[in-house]
Amino acid sequence: MPPPIPLYLNDVVQLRKPHACGGDTWQIVRLGADIGLQCATCGRRILLPRATLERRIKRFVSRGSAGELE
Repeated sequence: MPPPIPLYLNDVVQLRKPHACGGDTWQIVRLGADIGLQCATCGRRILLPRATLERRIKRFVSRGSAGELE
């Protein structure tokens, strides 16, 4: 099993499938067992399990700061 991908608050990720609004970029707004994401296009917030999110990430658009863990 590969090690977990380091995720930080305010990371912006592009996911493999687009959201219903047509956007495919999401900002990480919550960390934990479930990762909170906010759609950059429509502002919708969702929670995904970390393992699911790691499979769906296509690329990082921008990275947040490693010091912003809260």
